[in-house]
Amino acid sequence: MKTNLLWLLVLALTTFSCNNDDDSDVAPIDQLPEATQTGRGIFGALVDGEAFVETNNFFNTFYQQVDGEFFFGLTAEFDNQNPIAITLGTLNRSISQNETLMLIDRVDSNAWGGALFSPSTNDTMLGKTDSVNTGVLTITKLDFENNIISGTFEMTVVNPYTNQLVEITEGRFDTLFTQ
Repeated sequence: MKTNLLWLLVLALTTFSCNNDDDSDVAPIDQLPEATQTGRGIFGALVDGEAFVETNNFFNTFYQQVDGEFFFGLTAEFDNQNPIAITLGTLNRSISQNETLMLIDRVDSNAWGGALFSPSTNDTMLGKTDSVNTGVLTITKLDFENNIISGTFEMTVVNPYTNQLVEITEGRFDTLFTQ
């Protein structure tokens, strides 16, 4: 009898002391970082409803003038997810705070977005916005004194390996940029 009671006690302690560190019971939107405007170094989005949060602490973010033209670029990478990166940018186009830009073709004077897909280690291709699969980028903060850029975005791209549409929604970033 004491042995059975001891086993029940061990079973109860094991059951109630389990630590479940995964986010499976947290809604994907709640897994994204808070949208801030302080240069905090955050990037997150929902990709087909799944949370993608930049975990490498790598932001190649810049807003620079080259030969009289302005270029903005931001790339965030993800561990063990596909797409492996999301990128936003402008070509020969200035940006400003509280401006909303259409993400379309990657050509001069446009803003564009994309997602880098990789089915294997040595194989990557970029699915990007175009005249059919578009998106929106809103610059919510552009602070040249402190080099802070923050914003929100959403877009649709085609995965070049599967030809399936990929919906990227609820995107947000808040980071420092180089000039």
